[in-house]
Amino acid sequence: MITIADIVSNLNSSVLAGSDKLQRPVKGAYASDLLSDVMGKAREGELWITMQTHKNIIAVASLKDLSAILIVNGGKPDEDTLATAQSEGVVILGTEARSFSTCGRLYKLMEGDALV
Repeated sequence: MITIADIVSNLNSSVLAGSDKLQRPVKGAYASDLLSDVMGKAREGELWITMQTHKNIIAVASLKDLSAILIVNGGKPDEDTLATAQSEGVVILGTEARSFSTCGRLYKLMEGDALV
């Protein structure tokens, strides 16, 4: 199983919050920008790929016990959101890449790990 640290190094992403939790395992991934969709369909331990940057992403990630949030398209949460993520133990990663290429690269990285 891969870890958040593996994702950071293989997807050229940066750690925006939660740098002390990079050894968490990543059990899969879910890509969506609709919070209710993520609440209903994402599974515990998955990486959430989104372009959302507002504070509500922290609540959803905590509720679903997701391994991390990966924000695409160069999005940057404000300082208050990052502080909340840090205090709640939510890992936030960022990348300049678009969702499609991020999902494709992540799939190739994880395809040997029986994702779906």
